Amino acid sequence: MSTADSEPHAPPVAATAPGRYELVLPPGWIRIPLREGTKEALERVLFSHMGRVPEGIPRDDAMRFRLDMRRQLEKQARAARRNGGLDLYLPVLPRGGIFLMASFIVAEMPIGRDHAVPPQAVIEQLAAEEVPGGTAGKVDVAGAPALRRAYRCAPGEEGEQAAPPTRRVDYVIPVPDDPGRWISINFSTPGDGDAGSEFTDVLVELFDAVVATFRWSYE
Repeated sequence: MSTADSEPHAPPVAATAPGRYELVLPPGWIRIPLREGTKEALERVLFSHMGRVPEGIPRDDAMRFRLDMRRQLEKQARAARRNGGLDLYLPVLPRGGIFLMASFIVAEMPIGRDHAVPPQAVIEQLAAEEVPGGTAGKVDVAGAPALRRAYRCAPGEEGEQAAPPTRRVDYVIPVPDDPGRWISINFSTPGDGDAGSEFTDVLVELFDAVVATFRWSYE
C-alpha cells in the first residue's frame, strides 16, 4: 500500500450559498426593503430624504406633495412585493431641480428548486428567446454568467393608457451554490418622456453601472 493510499482523506467541504447581495448606489438613491421594515423606510424617505420638493411646487403644497409621493411609493412597494420583490431602489433627491423618474427592483425568480438544469443552459435558452422591441444576451455579473434583457414598453402595455413609453432592462442572475434559486434586477424608466432620447440612454447606462457593482456576500 502506498503512503498516499494509507493517508485518511478529508471530507469534501460543502459549498456555501451567499446570504445576501451588495450594490453601490448613485448619490441620491435609496433602498426600500420589501419583506420587512418597509413602513419605516418609507417614513425616512418622505420626512428625511425628501426635505426638498421639485422647483415650481409652492411651499404650501409641500406636505401634499409628500403625501402624494407616499401613496405612490406604497403602491409601488406593494406591487413589487406581490411579484417576489426583495428590495426597491429609487432616487429621492432632485438632480438639477428635477426628480428622476426611475426605479429598479431586486426580486426572487419563480424558476423553482426542482429544476436540475445547469444555470448556463437556462441562460442560453433565455438569451435565445425573442424579445419584442428589444434584445437579450449573456453577460457577466459578479464573475458569473447572467442574462441581460433590454426592451421598450409602449403606452397601454402596462394597463395604463395614459402611461408614457418606458425603457426596461432586466438582469437574471443565478444564486451561486444554491441550485434552482435565481434573482432578477428589473429597471424601468420613462426617462424624459422619449424612450429613445439621449437622457433616457444615460439613465439606462447608470443602471448598468450599478449592476456592475453587484456582489454576493457570505457574511
